[in-house]
Amino acid sequence: VIGRSVKSCLKNIYKRSKMENLTQSADTLSEHQKLLLSMLKDFDAVCRKHNIQYMLFAGTALGAVRHRGFIPWDDDADVIMLRSEYERFFECAAKDFDTGKYFVQREFSPHWPMQFSKLRLNNTACIEKYHPKDPEIHQGIYIDIFPCDNLAYKKAVRKLQFSASKIVIAKALYARGYETDSIAKKCFMQFCRLLPLEPFRRFCVRSKDCGSDMVHSFFAASKKYEKSVFPREWFEKTVRVPFADTQFPVSSHCEELLTELYGDYLRIPTPEERKCKEHAAIIDTERSYKEYLDEQQKMKIDVYTRSIR
Repeated sequence: VIGRSVKSCLKNIYKRSKMENLTQSADTLSEHQKLLLSMLKDFDAVCRKHNIQYMLFAGTALGAVRHRGFIPWDDDADVIMLRSEYERFFECAAKDFDTGKYFVQREFSPHWPMQFSKLRLNNTACIEKYHPKDPEIHQGIYIDIFPCDNLAYKKAVRKLQFSASKIVIAKALYARGYETDSIAKKCFMQFCRLLPLEPFRRFCVRSKDCGSDMVHSFFAASKKYEKSVFPREWFEKTVRVPFADTQFPVSSHCEELLTELYGDYLRIPTPEERKCKEHAAIIDTERSYKEYLDEQQKMKIDVYTRSIR
């Protein structure tokens, strides 16, 4: 029943997309998006081999539903897994990636202090707008891999989890070399760097609350609490939908999830709004990020805002 409901919903969305010339095909992708699509196919194959459930998330899920592919002006790819699947992915599946082609960048690992993980493509460059403190951080083209964690039973504890996630993220950003003109952000990062990481991380994950009917994506760094808490069932069942020349899984409750994240997710942003969607300062699909490290150190970091639509 869920599958038929989702397919009926997607059919109506795709019909509208086709009428508005929004449906994307593989031959309209940018070179960057072509590599991301190839990476997603390899990621999908590894997960299917090990029976690991994941789904497209955030703007990538929005693109799948609204455009049958990437959002045309988007430049990244996001996937998410429940924590149990996330841990199993790194324990038994991540080793299957060709190390000559890929680098698996796990959360809180050497040379990667962040609270989520990435799959990086070797011999490419995706240089973001910051000066990394660690020169050995891999900066190839990537897929973001987010964990989805247990939300506590009590509302007050849930808000404390959200606050704890901000401490974890601030510590990670400071270690990474995040730059900002905000005095408040600078002070908060300086304060958080003195705090221990593990107690706050464990409090966010809440492994003892595995029976809760709610989950959170706080480590995906959404600014708003309301856009980071979801019914667990939204992440337990998926349906595969067309994406460029293949298919990838999205939530069986994709309509509800995308509405929660974006409101009227079928509304197409104006050209002015689209300009804000920019992650990287330098992208090279053929040359390694290592060739740009000197240039990165000389980059001027501008304060800017981004839209996830």
